[in-house]
Amino acid sequence: MSDKPKQNKLNIEMPEDMAEGAYANLAIISHSQSEFVLDFIRMMPNMPKAKVKSRVILAPVHAKRLLKALRDNVAKYEAQHGPIDDGNAPGFPPMNFNTPKAQA
Repeated sequence: MSDKPKQNKLNIEMPEDMAEGAYANLAIISHSQSEFVLDFIRMMPNMPKAKVKSRVILAPVHAKRLLKALRDNVAKYEAQHGPIDDGNAPGFPPMNFNTPKAQA
């Protein structure tokens, strides 16, 4: 018998189309008593409309685990690359890409 603890392995598959990811530059988070809903949105410069690119629905316990994991990963990132400048801008994020207004 081995004294080593038995490790559980998790096999995770990712479809090719999902491996590319979906770029988002805004997240809207809402919740009810039983779930958290994270909508990831792509806003484009000078466009009055934005599209939800992905929606993730989490149980509250998993939302809290995600928060902890994000804090841990941001701390590790900043330790390696320096502080992330969040601009300290309250409210709606500015989307100034310094591009001409879109025309149809």
